[in-house]
Amino acid sequence: MATDTIVHIVLLKFADGTPSDALKPVCDAFIKLKETCIHPDSGKPYILSVKGGIDNSPEKAQNGLTHGFVLEFATLWDRDYYVEKDPSHQAFKGSLKANGLDHAVVVDFTNGVY
Repeated sequence: MATDTIVHIVLLKFADGTPSDALKPVCDAFIKLKETCIHPDSGKPYILSVKGGIDNSPEKAQNGLTHGFVLEFATLWDRDYYVEKDPSHQAFKGSLKANGLDHAVVVDFTNGVY
């Protein structure tokens, strides 16, 4: 059984013409989920890490995706709580359409599990 962390990758496409100054608070809020998502039993933040930003790949293989974020969770339970129930995450997800989100792609994996 793997004991590695759960990696949660979120790729976003914001609508053409969405001003960059409108996207900075959205991206800041995404990164801040590490602090605002609180475990219901421990009362402490449970996301191990969050990284993200605007795409800068020269490969031209983004298919319109504009931003990427990578989160790590210690357990499947933590990831599932985040995805399905965490109030801070639910509120954040609800705000994305109003801030120009056009499309999202999410992929999760445990390192080395094929």
